Amino acid sequence: MGSSWTWRKSSASDGPDDTCVEVAWTGEEVRVRDSTRPRDSQLAFGSEAWSAFLVLADRPAPPAGARRP
Repeated sequence: MGSSWTWRKSSASDGPDDTCVEVAWTGEEVRVRDSTRPRDSQLAFGSEAWSAFLVLADRPAPPAGARRP
């Protein structure tokens, strides 16, 4: 499963314990896994859902206690 996929990890995850999530594009969907447990379960997202996630992830965090519309 996924032997030909290229898994990528954010450069922001280069901490002392090297734990992070990794993502891979399969050609049909984006797969997400725990970098410390690569053989465990993975999440799968369609390209539209992944694109929407990236747009939201790029937004600045709201102030504590603020509500988003």
